[in-house]
Amino acid sequence: MADSQQNDHSLVAAIDLGSNSFHMVLARVDQGEIRILERLGEKVQLAAGLDENRMLSDEAMQRGLDCLRRFAQLINGLPPGAVRIVGTNALREARNRGQFIRQVQQILGHRAEVVSGREEARLIYLGVSHTLADDGGRRLVADIGGGSTEFIVGERFESLLRESLSVGCVSFSRQFFADGKITAARYSQAYTAARLELMNIEQAIHRLGWTEAVGASGTIRSIGQCIQAAGKGQGEVNREGLQWLKRKVLKAAHVDKLDIQGLKSDRQPILPAGLAILEAMFDALGIESMAHSEGALREGVLYDLLGRQQHEDVRERTLSALMERYHVDLEQAARVEDKALRLMRKVDDQWHLSASKQADLLIWAARVHEVGLDIAHHQFHKHGAYLIEHSDLPGFSRQDQQALALLVRGHRRNLPNAERLGEFGDDAGTLLRLCMILRLAILYHHIRGNQDMPELAVEAGQDYLVLNFPEGWLEANPLTQADFDQEALYWAKAGYRLTAR
Repeated sequence: MADSQQNDHSLVAAIDLGSNSFHMVLARVDQGEIRILERLGEKVQLAAGLDENRMLSDEAMQRGLDCLRRFAQLINGLPPGAVRIVGTNALREARNRGQFIRQVQQILGHRAEVVSGREEARLIYLGVSHTLADDGGRRLVADIGGGSTEFIVGERFESLLRESLSVGCVSFSRQFFADGKITAARYSQAYTAARLELMNIEQAIHRLGWTEAVGASGTIRSIGQCIQAAGKGQGEVNREGLQWLKRKVLKAAHVDKLDIQGLKSDRQPILPAGLAILEAMFDALGIESMAHSEGALREGVLYDLLGRQQHEDVRERTLSALMERYHVDLEQAARVEDKALRLMRKVDDQWHLSASKQADLLIWAARVHEVGLDIAHHQFHKHGAYLIEHSDLPGFSRQDQQALALLVRGHRRNLPNAERLGEFGDDAGTLLRLCMILRLAILYHHIRGNQDMPELAVEAGQDYLVLNFPEGWLEANPLTQADFDQEALYWAKAGYRLTAR
């Protein structure tokens, strides 16, 4: 299979490293549409391996890695950019996620990323909206995961509200039903905890309103199947069915005794928690009936991947909106971007920076490096880095946002220190060099406007860079000479030699 895939760029895959289950879909892109070829899913319960210090246990990580070794065969040979791997709440929470992510990438041969709760919500809605009929009405979409629950209100293919709450069927099972016993008091505690979380978002959802409620998770599908098997629905979740199932669950008194038609054995341990969360959702949001969609996060990831391949990248829209909101000087951003890319090409033989991912990071950083100026000029690089790292940026993974924030933070004054760079593992050296190139491009255009700037000859080595200006030019432009002299001192602290002559 690997040989046939090697040159087949129409094959794409998405892998969802969920808190409860890992899922993979392999699809063929045909006339701009996605045709699913394979679906795989395994219960891994990664969230169950999180301890009180938010550290993933070796056993939980091993379960996940064993699952991914089985997935790997299907994507063997797919080119970079054809596979997207996303981690959700358990990996958002895990302090040692970097250790796990590195092993994931070794096994699968593709980059893995952790997405924020709101980005997860956006991708879920994208998957749902491409799966269901486009009736033009406003939808409420909910997805109960192992560690979090996402809520989206949207119309057609655009999400209007995206929220993520720390409410999940695995985490709630551990908190309220750890020994498997089911009592009315425990169920009530789980229900109340979910209602308290929902108070943070229910008014905003009510204000927007919707005409259809859709569930996009295995938990909601499983509850709908139990209700259907009892003759109380056609696969949807309704209030009558919820109350019937709640009585059955409480009567069983233990998860091992949940003998309910339509319920798979691997769903038994998390059913009470999932049911309590869903009942709280129905009551808080006034839901009477909830249909189910087969499309969810992984399908949304595929469609997002397809959009990137077709140059309909949501990240471009996100950055454009950010630049507009913070009144970025577009002409200066364009000048810096152009110069940064030219410099990157000139040093690539020695610094190996031409990969599309690295070029993207450099382009993004050049465009938004001045967003902090709208807050204050004093230390605007720090303001900008904070905005980038903590804003809701649709399309960006957490790693992308953190890397972009690092470049914005490091575009002036001191370069990022070894401790900060160390958080990026194997990418640390690359990010430092991207930061250096960005700084040079900004210095080159320190004097704004279309000043006639000379073309540079560049000599690069592993730990040095020489910029050759036309003879006499630096002497005639003392401000630029002073800029580069000061910059050389910053580079020296990072172990690099910068020479401008």
